[in-house]
Amino acid sequence: MSQPPNQPPQGGFGAPQDPRQGGFGAPPPQQGDAPQTPPAPQQGDAAQPPPPPQGAPQTPPPPQGPPQAPPPPQGPPPGSPQQPGYGYPQQPGQAAPYGQQPGPYSSGPYAQPPQQPGPYGQPQPAPYGQQPAQGYGYPPPQYPGAPGPGSRNPFKGKPALVIGAAVAALVVIGGTVFAVTRGSDDQDKKPVAQQSDDPKGSPSPTGSGDGGGADGGSDPEDLNEGRQSGESKVLWYKEAPDAPGSGADAPGLWITDKAAVKAAYKQVFAYNVGDGGETWDPITFPEKICAVTPEKSSGDKIVVAYMSGSSDRAKCNQLQQIDLNTGEKGWKGTVGDGALFDSTLDVELSITGKTLMVGRSQSGTAYDIDSGDKLWDKTRYGDKCFPDAFAGGEKLIAVASCDATGTNEHDEVQELDPATGKAKWTRKFQKGWKVARVYSMDPLVIYSTNEDKKAWNISTFGAGGKFRSQVSVDINIGAKCGWAILQRDLLGCTGVAADGDTLYLPTDATTSANEIVAINLANGKEKWRVKSPVEEPMLPIKVEDGKLIAYVQPSYDAGGQVVSIPVTGSSHTPAKLLQNPAGTANIENGFFSSVFDWVDGRFYLASTRLSGNDESKEKLMLAFGK
Repeated sequence: MSQPPNQPPQGGFGAPQDPRQGGFGAPPPQQGDAPQTPPAPQQGDAAQPPPPPQGAPQTPPPPQGPPQAPPPPQGPPPGSPQQPGYGYPQQPGQAAPYGQQPGPYSSGPYAQPPQQPGPYGQPQPAPYGQQPAQGYGYPPPQYPGAPGPGSRNPFKGKPALVIGAAVAALVVIGGTVFAVTRGSDDQDKKPVAQQSDDPKGSPSPTGSGDGGGADGGSDPEDLNEGRQSGESKVLWYKEAPDAPGSGADAPGLWITDKAAVKAAYKQVFAYNVGDGGETWDPITFPEKICAVTPEKSSGDKIVVAYMSGSSDRAKCNQLQQIDLNTGEKGWKGTVGDGALFDSTLDVELSITGKTLMVGRSQSGTAYDIDSGDKLWDKTRYGDKCFPDAFAGGEKLIAVASCDATGTNEHDEVQELDPATGKAKWTRKFQKGWKVARVYSMDPLVIYSTNEDKKAWNISTFGAGGKFRSQVSVDINIGAKCGWAILQRDLLGCTGVAADGDTLYLPTDATTSANEIVAINLANGKEKWRVKSPVEEPMLPIKVEDGKLIAYVQPSYDAGGQVVSIPVTGSSHTPAKLLQNPAGTANIENGFFSSVFDWVDGRFYLASTRLSGNDESKEKLMLAFGK
């Protein structure tokens, strides 16, 4: 796994982010470059995107027959001022258009048979102002002072070493993902469902003590000292465990009615949501944790993967089920490699219903989350399609790289039946377009990028995988997305939220107020936008009881805020739910990288990467409330 810089920069939200951020997936459109409009997927029964606005170039007549990749654009060469390019995941039986943009339907969302939505990619103006993305278009590394999506030169002022490391990582990805044509047969297919005998007890991290009350006399520092009227309390805080000097991952954050659970390096900790006392003894693994399920099951179970050893040949293939409420360890097992080039050097874990999905580099295996019994394999299919990424939650999604060494290279997205692994639907993206992130599972919202065209696209899909809309809003996206090296890390973005009808995206701003833009998922158009109440960025967390909950980041002399924003009506003014103490602003700003959540009136802020700096004690987690 890549390591953070030896001297991480200081300041900024969540402070210096792991240089891995900005990798396989999230958008840094570049300011000043012309916006682009990207892909609409293809499928026979898919709902069609809207017709182009007046004056848009017309698409050639669609070919007859099965779906196929589009021919090269006809007419003006790419890059000419009036030609926005070509591309888009297309609808079956339609050639990709060359210049059409989505427009309104005549009546109802699917009343008028529309033309294929417009191209994506050429660096020139498009009606909706999408900005071309740098590289793969993923959000840039989020160190303080690093250029955001709106910056023209994303590498200005950055050490050449960091840039070289990023490029080297992409080369590795290319060699691993695209140079393979063989299938994958799963080895050692079923983990042995047995009670674990790994050590369970370890010292609790220091900081707030066993009782956890931040305003108690036993604390080494009182984070509530000097708290002003109207400011929230630090309910409790925890310091991080020791980590190696090169740093360590601290993935996951799970909140139940009883416990706030956090993984860090080789341990999993559980704290009482009210006072921070230990809910159960920390669980210690023999090697570092390398993957976790972002979700918890309906029975409050998670699965943690840890390394098979500490050598360079160690694999991320050891699985352990954990009960979040009790700390009991259930079944454990080992995930075998697949065929040639299909390894478990790194894995992705996700839960959908009662299905645990374990994704390798080119295939996946599903297990019963409660028993550990193997359910099915997802391996090579069709046109040399290798499933190399999975995402779970309300649905189970697989993304495959197809014909990577041939002329028909493309990505495909499938929704899988979690019980059987059967594909419910398949959607093909055109050559050059990579599925980078999933912004929402329900509704399904996919962010894709085109490196050659330096463009990005956000598309929404309805029941049966039918194309619903694509975002047509002028926006530099400010979502916080981790760096993905060996994986796409489909669900690796925070600061994005969605409900059934609306996608909520933050605009990019690193040192001043930004906006949250509400986008209508029926047509991809803007509903409304609201500015941060202070001169600091604001990020969506979730939609709750008809209101969008958002986190306003701290400044150097003021704590962060949690606000609620009405999602309907004419007023969308943020209302303050919590104002964190000014005395903790430096801690809020000081995480190497962070994750946050709002549950039952409490705001949780936790680290996702430990710097390993021995000169100062890092905070692992804080809980704020009234």
